[in-house]
Amino acid sequence: MTGGGAGGAQPPVLLPAALRDALQDWLSHISALDGAAVLTSAAYGRDVARYLGFLVRHRGGELAPADLAALPLADLRAWMAAERARGLSARSLSRALSAVRGFTRWLAGREGIDPTTVLAARGPRFRRGLPRPLSEEAARAVLSGVGEDAREDWIAARDTAVVTLLYGCGLRISEALGLTAAAHPLPEVLRITGKGGRERLVPVLPAARAAVADYVARCPYELPPGGALFRGARGGPLNPRMIALAMERVRHRLGLPASATPHALRHSFATHLLSAGGDLRAIQELLGHASLSTTQGYTAVDAAHLMEVYARAHPRA
Repeated sequence: MTGGGAGGAQPPVLLPAALRDALQDWLSHISALDGAAVLTSAAYGRDVARYLGFLVRHRGGELAPADLAALPLADLRAWMAAERARGLSARSLSRALSAVRGFTRWLAGREGIDPTTVLAARGPRFRRGLPRPLSEEAARAVLSGVGEDAREDWIAARDTAVVTLLYGCGLRISEALGLTAAAHPLPEVLRITGKGGRERLVPVLPAARAAVADYVARCPYELPPGGALFRGARGGPLNPRMIALAMERVRHRLGLPASATPHALRHSFATHLLSAGGDLRAIQELLGHASLSTTQGYTAVDAAHLMEVYARAHPRA
């Protein structure tokens, strides 16, 4: 495994065998024991490989796992500065630092080294963007109109069923398209495996059950229990891009902003639940967020909406 940057950055550095093996062992560990998703594990691997590659180049020679214990804070800051210089955003650098901390913490346990310097390092500050949900009226318009541009009735029913699951159950598009035909007829509660292999139970609204049942009744393809529930025009598993295109068409027709994407329906699910008095912890469970701080972003959205209503309605002298 190599470390290095992109674009005009320094060429990749071949890591010493001990570091390369340690990184591979850590990636195997987080995949097998911590349940890290494949894409997450790959991203962490790239982040840590670039970090180690930078240190090898920066220190001008061999670097052993035990050397990471004596790493001065200046070296860590130099790595972060180099990552920013090659165009990495503050958010992405924060993620990379999180991966480096995780690797160092694991390595400290294996090698008996002190990881204090790395674990105490502060990442860049960045302002987390607020979720951009649809209004309740717009969400209903999307659900009723998303199938109008489909060239076949069964495709219209399919697109309606998918977006109803996104908005009615708060599913990610990958979770909805990951359902197998064995899920039909939908139960009152779905067991969903989300990011990081975390399982959660999601109540299913009658409207979502009805939409999926209508799609299945119209679908021209056989749906064996182990196969994908949602199918593309040629019968294979549905590509998420097709739902994104359906959302693009309906938002143009309805005059909605570019932020009206499939994922915005999940944001809308959470925001509308919160507006109706939903408990933040319960919404966290329904969304499958690992941290409550992620879910708390919806409180800012709700407060911003409240201030907009106040500004429009408050009598002025």
